[in-house]
Amino acid sequence: MAAARRHKRVAAAQPGFLSLKSSVDSNLSIIKRRKRVNKNKKKSWNKFSDIQDVEEFLDDVRLQERATGGLISEKTDESLFFVDIGEKEKKDTKDAQDTQAQTAIKKGKHSKPLRIDLILQPDSHIQAPKNVLAFQQPNAKKQRHKSQRAEKLAAMGVLPRREKLLQLRRAAAASGVSVKEHPVANNNPDRAFYDLWSAGTAETADAYYLEQTKKKLVKRPDRLNEKPSALPAIEVIAPGGSYNPDFFSHQDLLREAHEVEVKKQKAEEKLKRQLAVKDDKATEESIFKEQVEGLIEEEETEPEETEGDAEDTVIGPTATQEKKTEKQRKKEKTERSKELQRKAERQMIDKQQQLFQLRSIQASVKKQEQRTQMRQVRRKAQQEAEKTMPHRLGKLKFQAPEVDVQLSDELASSLRSLKPEGSILKDRFKSLQKRNIIEPRERAKFKRKYKLNYSEKRAFREIE
Repeated sequence: MAAARRHKRVAAAQPGFLSLKSSVDSNLSIIKRRKRVNKNKKKSWNKFSDIQDVEEFLDDVRLQERATGGLISEKTDESLFFVDIGEKEKKDTKDAQDTQAQTAIKKGKHSKPLRIDLILQPDSHIQAPKNVLAFQQPNAKKQRHKSQRAEKLAAMGVLPRREKLLQLRRAAAASGVSVKEHPVANNNPDRAFYDLWSAGTAETADAYYLEQTKKKLVKRPDRLNEKPSALPAIEVIAPGGSYNPDFFSHQDLLREAHEVEVKKQKAEEKLKRQLAVKDDKATEESIFKEQVEGLIEEEETEPEETEGDAEDTVIGPTATQEKKTEKQRKKEKTERSKELQRKAERQMIDKQQQLFQLRSIQASVKKQEQRTQMRQVRRKAQQEAEKTMPHRLGKLKFQAPEVDVQLSDELASSLRSLKPEGSILKDRFKSLQKRNIIEPRERAKFKRKYKLNYSEKRAFREIE
């Protein structure tokens, strides 16, 4: 109990603290008998500790902040006290204030706010908490780094592309190279004629403005206007494919289909030969050869070395090369200089001899030019041929469709009895692949992710 009273006295007797509640002093006189508990355990600290005096002190501090906007001990004397000047002076000052208020009202100014506005004003003098989210900016750190980098580059003399273009435009405008003309008035008879039904639009704005605002289209490269293939969209079928073809044209179409089938058959036979399994069975003679193989070479021993050869071999480090004398070095130097002089003389002689070989050299140059021209013509012909051939656009190669042809006994005598050949959808699909518009594709196969589990039910077992 003595400790509780001491805590309350310490809390209330802090320097500069003024209490607004009278309950603080009254609580000091109220003394309660505290229950004796064991404070050695942490469990009983919060349960049996008396913090009423601390809570009362904090409540009084919050009340002062709400009522006066802060602690009273921190306020100035002018904000807490006023000077009493007497009743007469009060009346004089009040009359002066009334006259001022009347003049202010006459001028249309209100002396004090409306009652409804006073009711809606907050009672607390504590400022509202600052909304941190209202001051946050998206990508603020990134923008700060970009601005710092721009300032650093500007200090070094490096300007961004946009700033350079702007400076160039300003310099051009100052020099009078490209001055923006004012729009011509509608009532001016000398204005240019504008076709309302024309496909294009008149670009009266600045080219830089149109480019930056994305109103001016980007120039399309010429290579995008080229067709991927020189083949026509719809190819006309051969004359032998009509319903009543000529005999020779029909035979030509049959021959073409026959050659395609022969190529397929040859490819299949070649694949069969490559994958064929040889039926060579092992005989007793072949088995014996395999077993004896390598034994004859092991029996042949190398001839023994003679004792004299062993004595001639040198054991130990090799002899080091003797140091060259000054005479030897001078001799080698003179030989090198003579060799270089001989080479230079030989080159001069070769150049002089080439003067007598001008005809042969001219003929060889002419032949080389002819060969290069032939190669150029061949390369151009190959490029022209490649324009009509399908390219490799994907992992699959283009497979030419089968030739739609009817045999001689299948030819119809009239359109009524004609049987249709091929499919229009497949023909268009193959045409797109052949003209390099889409890549060759295969039909997607359905692949089950999980296997099916079969289980026999009890009813199925009963049937058996």
